[in-house]
Amino acid sequence: MTVSKALDRLLVVSNRGPVVIKDTAAGTAASRTVSGLVSAVEPIIEATGGTWISWCGRKAAHPGTGGVWPVPRDEPRYTVRELTLSPQEYRDYYLGFANGCLWPLAHSFVERCVIDSAQWATFQEVNRRFAEVTAGEWCEGDVVWVHDFHLPLVPAMLRETRPQARIAFFWHIPFPSYDLFSVLPWARDILRGLLAADSLAFHSDVYVDNFLQCAARLLKIKIPSQARVIQWQGREINVRALPIGVDAARFRALAADPRVRQRAAAIRRAVGTRYLALGADRLDYTKGILERLQAVELFLEQNPEYRREFTFLQVAVPTRTEGKDYQRLRREVEETVGRINGRFGEQWQVPVRYQFRSLSPEYLVAHYLAADVALVTPLRDGLNLVAKEYVASRIDNSGVLILSPFAGAAEQLTAAVQANPYHPHHVAEQLRFALELPPEEQERRMKILRQNVEQYDLSFWWQSVLDSLAGTRPRRLQPLRPNCPAPSVGL
Repeated sequence: MTVSKALDRLLVVSNRGPVVIKDTAAGTAASRTVSGLVSAVEPIIEATGGTWISWCGRKAAHPGTGGVWPVPRDEPRYTVRELTLSPQEYRDYYLGFANGCLWPLAHSFVERCVIDSAQWATFQEVNRRFAEVTAGEWCEGDVVWVHDFHLPLVPAMLRETRPQARIAFFWHIPFPSYDLFSVLPWARDILRGLLAADSLAFHSDVYVDNFLQCAARLLKIKIPSQARVIQWQGREINVRALPIGVDAARFRALAADPRVRQRAAAIRRAVGTRYLALGADRLDYTKGILERLQAVELFLEQNPEYRREFTFLQVAVPTRTEGKDYQRLRREVEETVGRINGRFGEQWQVPVRYQFRSLSPEYLVAHYLAADVALVTPLRDGLNLVAKEYVASRIDNSGVLILSPFAGAAEQLTAAVQANPYHPHHVAEQLRFALELPPEEQERRMKILRQNVEQYDLSFWWQSVLDSLAGTRPRRLQPLRPNCPAPSVGL
């Protein structure tokens, strides 16, 4: 799959990037990152060339910048500029303010939101260092593309020293409504940081509307109804919805691969029941895994005829394993799985299978092919690529997607069976409905879903983003440094 080039060099700025760097007894080693953000963004910077500025996982007593790493090492298409964090910065900036305050706030979990002035101060310091490193890498013609809720202050901080820079920002998680966002004492600071960009993008129109409402009410900006352009401090900021797609062609190819199909058949044989439903998520409280398990328990309780005919398989991908909230969630999930299997298991057959691990793309697609139903029921989700991946893998148009209306993808995937994750009885009812859906209705729905996923695939998103980045406009021309710095390689 190719990406047409629509701009010159790109500077990508994100908290985590395409490589993880570790200090070992044998020296410093770099390995590739597996993440949705990297999968979506990397083809663009490979097409344009440039530098990806990120924290690569290393903590240092004296934080600063590490080396520049070529990617791929043998035939570099771009470079990674590493930032390091101190243990205190990792605790207060990353685990604290980003994941302990902004993450729950954006996902509507205000009760989990920890508001701490010291963490906010560290958050500002780390954003400042990202901005300073980016300013040092920037040269004429570059477009700076900043990502996600970890770095919302970077555009304004960068604009202070590089006022002529073209800056775009992509917010990957839900943007909260005014009622939620205004809880944050520093909400105006974050809005001012974001509005220093020339282009802002979110996954859905709902998030765009939420952002515009917050800007209008907290910063007293007059925004005409239905407008997608903000006038702010003599500049125009374009705001739009650009939901990420999946590489549909790759999932089609994997789904057609005989080896993947053999794995899918092996999964079905190992499960040994007529019906298989699948959940695949990072182990995060926003994903609604506990609530989903409660719905499965209700389904088995209310439909005893399915107890020997049905299996639910939950794949929980480890994430933020050092956090106490996540350790508690894992314990609660595993205890719930044990309780359900204790209630309904018979003769060594258990109705719930559970895996706490990451899966390779091939093995993940095998699971998508094996499952009659995908239960994608987050309590709140910025988009949710699992829903799109499941649809892209169902090349025979069979299977049913059960989708939470609180996932950003629900705006696009309207032919899915919707289920309210806050109402386990409703999820249980929709699960039975999905299992008993006639094959012709499954095919009708899946064809609609696949058409959407294939039309608005990752390539479509890439080109939309490139067009958006190419369209960013500098505020005004300023004297430029005479030469761009030459990248170094290694530590």
